[in-house]
Amino acid sequence: MENSEPLRPIEGKFAAIVVCWLLGNGCLFSWNSMLTIEDYYIYLFPKYHPSRVLTLVYQPFAVGTLAILAYKGDRINTRIRNLFGYTLFFISTLAVLLLDLASSGQGGLGTFVGICIVSGAFGVADAHTQGGMVGELSYMLPEFIQSFLAGAAASGALTSALRLITKAAFKNSKNGLHKGAILFFSISTFFELLCVLLYAFVFPKLPIVKYYRSKVAFEGSNAVSSDLAEAGIQTSSIRVLTFFQVKEGKQLERKGTKQLLLENIDYALDLFLIYVLTLSIFPGFLSEDTGSHSLGSWYALVLIAMYNVCDLIGRYIPLLESLKMESRKMLTIVIVGRLLFVPAFYFTAKYGTQGWMIMLTSLLGLTNGYLTVCVLTSAPKGYMGPEQNALGNVLVLFLLAGIFAGVTLDWLWLIGKGW
Repeated sequence: MENSEPLRPIEGKFAAIVVCWLLGNGCLFSWNSMLTIEDYYIYLFPKYHPSRVLTLVYQPFAVGTLAILAYKGDRINTRIRNLFGYTLFFISTLAVLLLDLASSGQGGLGTFVGICIVSGAFGVADAHTQGGMVGELSYMLPEFIQSFLAGAAASGALTSALRLITKAAFKNSKNGLHKGAILFFSISTFFELLCVLLYAFVFPKLPIVKYYRSKVAFEGSNAVSSDLAEAGIQTSSIRVLTFFQVKEGKQLERKGTKQLLLENIDYALDLFLIYVLTLSIFPGFLSEDTGSHSLGSWYALVLIAMYNVCDLIGRYIPLLESLKMESRKMLTIVIVGRLLFVPAFYFTAKYGTQGWMIMLTSLLGLTNGYLTVCVLTSAPKGYMGPEQNALGNVLVLFLLAGIFAGVTLDWLWLIGKGW
């Protein structure tokens, strides 16, 4: 190692948790901005079902890109991958802002096609950052994954709050909806730029991050070499130590991606089912199929805000060890039991009041966040760093595949409604 003083894994832990929270936020902030501003897009494109179409465009790009990245595995440079993802988020969010300014908030097919292209770019960026960050944090502390996932959920809560504020601020002004959208997208663009700078210049310099990256390089990972170089750590000595370990027969053989999947197929299917169920209801059903209520145009925004806030709360519950669910069998039972939300939402939308719908939406978000953290923090335990990285990518692939299947099934709610 370049520095003679050994790295202590406790140094910089709190700072790393904060940065992970912000990076998790940035991972979904752009996409949640697009979801949260559905009231504006439904006003601009009433015939195109934007809440469903944009999600359906986003997911094939996310799943397809992550499948390729997961297959390439350790051959991909983690730093370049994540930086590319966050930079693409920034550029795409800026493109949404410029597109809205260029069209003066007039809508039209051309503008909608442009937004769909940006939605696809968000999918590519998500595959790079979400898979890359979960894989990377899987070989660090469980608190880092929890913080990253909580940050991802917080992006929904923050964008919902931001949208409610910008909508209210321009409620009585001319073109108020358009002005609120412009301010909303401007803030989103600035935040994505902040995430690029955090990952590029702050995260790699934290002592605890240096420690775990050195550790996983020592265990045979090739994906962190540029991360260590950015932190001022030479990898030549790590390679020499790894060589002698192999010569002495001390290094365990690394499990392949296929074997890791087979050993954790229950966790993978758990994540798939969590997001199939959630995305078959959120956001499309909540935006378009809940009827008319006293809250009027605010109703869909309130439902989406409640989902996002409760999803965030759910991701902090596992921090209490007594409330964290680690039994693989129990996790599967609870996750399968969530399928009861489908008839519950159907009958509540048909016969229930808005209070019951808000309660159901809150429970949907709470269980989504809680179960996601339980699965992603339990699965990597017991594996070497490179295996944890690979497993994290595979699990996120199943998560995104579940989202894709969910947004596809979401169209079934439209049967008998003329589209």
